[in-house]
Order: sequence, then structure tokens, then C-alpha cells
Amino acid sequence: MTLRKLGCHPARLQGPQPVLSGMRAFMARRAPPRLDRARIDPAPRMLGNDVLGNCTAAGIGNHIRATAALGGYQITVTTGDAVRFYASSTGYIPGNPLTDQGGAEVDVLTTALRSGYGLTDQTLFPLWGSVESGDLNGIRNITAGLSAAYLGVRLAMSDMWEDGNGSLAPVWDTITPASHGDPTPGSAGGHCLLLWDYAGTADADLVTLLTWGSMQKATWRWLRSRIMEAHGLAWRQLLPGGIHAPTGQDWDALIASNEAYLAGTS
Repeated sequence: MTLRKLGCHPARLQGPQPVLSGMRAFMARRAPPRLDRARIDPAPRMLGNDVLGNCTAAGIGNHIRATAALGGYQITVTTGDAVRFYASSTGYIPGNPLTDQGGAEVDVLTTALRSGYGLTDQTLFPLWGSVESGDLNGIRNITAGLSAAYLGVRLAMSDMWEDGNGSLAPVWDTITPASHGDPTPGSAGGHCLLLWDYAGTADADLVTLLTWGSMQKATWRWLRSRIMEAHGLAWRQLLPGGIHAPTGQDWDALIASNEAYLAGTS
């Protein structure tokens, strides 16, 4: 059995949190109908999410790595980095399992915006903003333009089913054998993961998710049934050229919304 923890609290609003609707050109455009990154390895890591409910912190660490991979290089993010950020962004106290209670994505993103995500040799500061969970075009634009979408999902017990080798089902879908467990979204709990690419936009088309140090396939209909929140993270100093990244007034709007949010939560 492979250890896999969850740890994402139910989606909630955090005051006037940044939203991506101000990035009018970026969010209103038609997203690419297909995003193929099969030749790019985002190199996701477990980052402690096998023993701790730190998926929200691990997700940000893997977002950094995914963004770097698009630029043709990689950034070292260690388990220690993810655990330290988990502690700083939630009530977790290292060594005290009673405090391992997971985190809310908006709280974790607020900590990253305000204090950064500390690595061994640098601290990285993202901009971020939210989009409605049902806005699949917006979520695809985030994926294509900001390296990956940072999502909160409600996993079912059937999603946690493992074969005899400890592997998850090759594809997560809404139709599962009864032997795989309860298919009700949320019956297993909340989880943070990243949307990396997609083969098309139809319900049965496959997407690639980054979670638990691996790339997991799922259908769009599965994702629609599980998603509870969606956010875009922008590492302006890391984003490579040549992708569908926001520019000009869209960047200015994102910066302004983050500055206003920080001013209101200071």
C-alpha cells in the first residue's frame, strides 16, 4: 500500500481575495483546445504528502517545479521546504501529529504572497488569483498561461482505490466498479493538486494532474464532478517566454489586485 495523504479544507472565501476576472484579455480568450506537454517533465515530488496532510504546501512546491520545467530547467524543492511552509501557513507544529490538520488553499496562498515560499537558496513570491470552479475555459487559460492550475478537489473513496502494486487507477473517471469503494465526491476528503495538460475539452478527454509525486490521468467529467476551487499562481520571475502568459494591462491588473488584497489583510 502506498501512503497518500489529503489535507485540503473545504473551499472558502478570504475577504476580498484576488480574482482573475480583472485580467480581461487573458481570461476572456478562447483557451487552446488541446495542451500537449508530453515531452516536458514537470518532475513532481511527494514533498511529504505521504505522511502529512500538506497537499496545499506540496502543490505550491510542485507548481514552482512545473513552471521551471517549461523554461527548460529545474528548481530544487525539498520535503523540508514544503514542511516548513506547511508549518508557517497552517497551525502545524513539526513533530506534533495532533496539529497536522491540513490547510485552506486561500490561507496557504495568502502566506505565499505575503512571506514567500522559502527554498534552500532563495525565497519565491507568487502572485495569485481565483476563478470560478465551473469556468473551465478560465481554468484552461490558467493552465496554458501560468504553467498549471492550482485546484482543490473533493476526492471519493473510489479515487483512492489501489491495485495489487499500490498504484491508483490509470484514469480517474466518474464510472468506477463497485469494488473500488464509495464514488461520492468528498467521501475521502479534500485534496490539492495541479492541472498540467489536457488532450481535448470533451467530457471523456483526458487531463494530466500532478499529485503525490506523479502524473495522474483523469477525464474532464471526473474533474467537473470533483472540483471545488481553482486558482492561478504566477511566478513572474520564472515564467518562460513563448507560452500563453498574460501581458501588459493583464499583469498590471493582477499586481494591483494582489497589492490591494495584502493591504486589506495586513
